[in-house]
Amino acid sequence: MDYEQIYEHHTGEYDALVSAEDCDGNLLPAIEAIAPLSGATVVEVGVGTGRITRLLLPRVGRIIGVERSAAMLAVARRHLLAMESASWELHCADARALPVPSGFADLAIAGWVFGHLRYWMPEDWKESIGAAIAELRRALKPGGAMILIETLGTGRETPAPPSMELEEYYRWLEGEQGMRRTSVRTDYLFPDVETAAKITGFFFGDGFAEQVRREAWTRVPECTGLWSARAQ
Repeated sequence: MDYEQIYEHHTGEYDALVSAEDCDGNLLPAIEAIAPLSGATVVEVGVGTGRITRLLLPRVGRIIGVERSAAMLAVARRHLLAMESASWELHCADARALPVPSGFADLAIAGWVFGHLRYWMPEDWKESIGAAIAELRRALKPGGAMILIETLGTGRETPAPPSMELEEYYRWLEGEQGMRRTSVRTDYLFPDVETAAKITGFFFGDGFAEQVRREAWTRVPECTGLWSARAQ
């Protein structure tokens, strides 16, 4: 699946997928267990269509969001404008050059972002992701929290890296980057099996859609990891 094409040209389908995830609302408490959110200043990398932004916005003081896809940012902006809050900014920028000063944020967060670089940049992914993580660390106040959110398996009930590439990436986060992992369930919920198959199949492929139909899933299991560290 060409995720870059999806992010540029199929933002509506992507937004329908992510809007169905975390049906039990487990993600926000997991984030808040790592970093207090009340009044916090947040830098978010990989805003996408604003899923994490919308989750955090009612709880925090201010969010500066960064996304390199203008098409995704347009959807995120529509969602955020509907929330009638002035405490956000969105920028079309790269994660490795954040448009914020050093020591700016209480929380720096990236949801389902850097795992893609493991595939898109197979020869120098450590350098690319390392540069982005260094930018997140730069943006943080002393004692601020960094959180990276990544998949630990779609269509499974037990958390585990879904590929050898991601397993290597996660080991690197926990080893060289000194990050701590926690996991939660963020299941998708759809009104019927065919809707579940259509929406998940568009992103995860025809084989996954057939699994959804075979299992008669309206609730599609998803395991999610949160990797966190504190700024010195």
